[in-house]
Amino acid sequence: MTRHARPRSGWWHLRWGDVGRAVLAVLGAALGLQIASWLVPEFDIKGPGRTIAAAIAIAVVGAVLRPLLVRLAVLVGWVGAVLLGLFGQGIVVWLVAWDFSGEQHNPPFLAAFAASWVVSAVSTAFVWVATAGTDDAVTASLLRRGRRARPPDLTDPDVPGVVFIQADGVPYPVLEWGVRAGTLPTLSRWIRSGSHRMAEWRPKLPATTPASQMGILHGTIEGIPAFRWVDRPTGKVFVANKPADAAVIEAQHTDGRGLLVDDGVSVSNLFTGDAPTAYATMSAVHRTRETKHARVALSTFLARPEGLARSMSRTVSEVARERFQAARATRRDVRPRVERGWGFAGERAAVSGVLRDLNTTLVADSMLQGRRVIYVDYVDYDAVAHHAGLMQPESLAALEGIDAVIAQLEQVATVSPRRYHFVVLSDHGQSQGEVFASRYGEDLAALVRRLTDSDVAAEEENAEATGALNSMIASTSGTDTVLGRALGRASDRISAGRLESSPPDGTAPAPVPAEEDGADRCLVFGSGNLGLVYVAGEKSRLTLDDLTAHFPALVPGLVAHPGVGFVVVDTADHGPVVLGPGGEHRVREGVVVGEDPLAGFGPEAPAFVLRAATMAEAPDIYVNSLVDDLGEVAAFEGLVGCHGGLGGWQDRAMIMWPVALPAPPRPMVVGADALHRVLVGWLEHLGHRRDLTAAEPARPVPDASRPRA
Repeated sequence: MTRHARPRSGWWHLRWGDVGRAVLAVLGAALGLQIASWLVPEFDIKGPGRTIAAAIAIAVVGAVLRPLLVRLAVLVGWVGAVLLGLFGQGIVVWLVAWDFSGEQHNPPFLAAFAASWVVSAVSTAFVWVATAGTDDAVTASLLRRGRRARPPDLTDPDVPGVVFIQADGVPYPVLEWGVRAGTLPTLSRWIRSGSHRMAEWRPKLPATTPASQMGILHGTIEGIPAFRWVDRPTGKVFVANKPADAAVIEAQHTDGRGLLVDDGVSVSNLFTGDAPTAYATMSAVHRTRETKHARVALSTFLARPEGLARSMSRTVSEVARERFQAARATRRDVRPRVERGWGFAGERAAVSGVLRDLNTTLVADSMLQGRRVIYVDYVDYDAVAHHAGLMQPESLAALEGIDAVIAQLEQVATVSPRRYHFVVLSDHGQSQGEVFASRYGEDLAALVRRLTDSDVAAEEENAEATGALNSMIASTSGTDTVLGRALGRASDRISAGRLESSPPDGTAPAPVPAEEDGADRCLVFGSGNLGLVYVAGEKSRLTLDDLTAHFPALVPGLVAHPGVGFVVVDTADHGPVVLGPGGEHRVREGVVVGEDPLAGFGPEAPAFVLRAATMAEAPDIYVNSLVDDLGEVAAFEGLVGCHGGLGGWQDRAMIMWPVALPAPPRPMVVGADALHRVLVGWLEHLGHRRDLTAAEPARPVPDASRPRA
């Protein structure tokens, strides 16, 4: 096997860097032991000489004992890996303290366990300050593994690999500003040196991760109308980031020839891209649990001082930073703003701490194995910008953290058995604005409830997307439009006594057919600034006539609300029609009556709406918020930064690729499915996917049930 030569100067530089970091780590551990002796009852290392000797002993014993503990953890399974991360360093400190405590007996294990966390925190802080806040310790650890590992026996070492790094939710303008300002040093260096190019690409409606990742990884964006939706044949709700639902969604869409099918690895994604190996991937959680190599990689990461202990200490500091920044935003009355509680502080700390390091370790491990193609999703920026805003310092710091990770992986590539190209992309952009409920005093679910005088179930998600869906107020339209004529027919039926209504009864939020209990019910979902309204229990999409028969005030009330940019309904005569306060756009026919409600949403808006509105999974009503004079939108979730609908930067995604690969078509790639074809073309250009033939049958997909969310 031919292995790429490594520059000798770089090798010696890294060796001396390792020695320097080892010295810093020992000094940090010694300081940590001394502090632990002051803070932890029944733990005492007496004297500076003993403290330094104990720190050296901890490093030596840890280096010897840790591989044995890793093997034991792998045999036990994932529980063992977690226990190793929590208690491994405590065992090392407990054994060493026997000889250096100056006592005739070991300190209690709990005391040693507490001391180990003090040592790890102080040592991490010491090395971080001494290395100017870089991630050199983690990088050095990964490089040591690459140098010491036995090279894999690759059959095609001359075929370059590709690492796709998804910086979730980063709009192209934010990337461009970061590159120009130099605040993203790795990406800026690539562009300024001419090794890479960057461009904008446009995701179609809905601009959300499930649709975009399905398109990028599997080549289709059909059948995914938002982040969550109703499957009418079963009456059940799909939520894309629930493992069981993600598995069913992928099974329905894959043809077995996804982006990662050729020796690929999926890390921390919603879908696998048909990768043979999937780590922390939502649609294949069971595969990660069953993979021994994943347990080895995770156990090794958790066992090392720069693994769990370092990540946990950084997690604690991130919580403190978030609480300070949230309080500062409130004190300064930053607008737009949402309440940022402890739940989000924990989420931000996790994605910027342990999860970021773990994902990086899994990607690096896959590179050291020489895997052909790797796709990883870093959600740091997306999660923080949702709550803080697109350009706030904490959001940009999260993006800078992803840039630092890319620099680490770039160094890992120097010791990998295969040469790697790096492609950085986002699955969508983000838009910003005051939350709809904050602007107008009620959310979408409350408004729909008021306009329909019926029971409304609003689907809520997790701490990031609290599911506080929003609602608004109503009036009527003119009689020279499709909406006006439908209202006239509904008025006739009302006067004939052919409509019945019932007040909300507080029953559980489940899609119960109206004919079973005599009460019409609505399901209201929010996906950024895109709202979805379903009439529960219906097996097919209702037309405008049907909707006005059920709820005559609903559609005109939504259309007239100042926070609504447009409403999309189906009609018997014209197909999907976009309604606005001053006119309508019959998107199938390309006919505009009065003022075009899509005029402020870009030239591609009619085509985007037509595609989304004609899929079988489309709701009875799409509601898209306004886009104001600042280009800001109003999310139907409790988020400052959002994506899912139209307006703002949410459909302005980015991609950065090496010049060695053919440039994407100009002027712009439109649609994640089109981007998939570009990425597949790059892999084929490099010599991947040669064993796949056009006649190859699709891989059988699992027969998965459709669980209710």
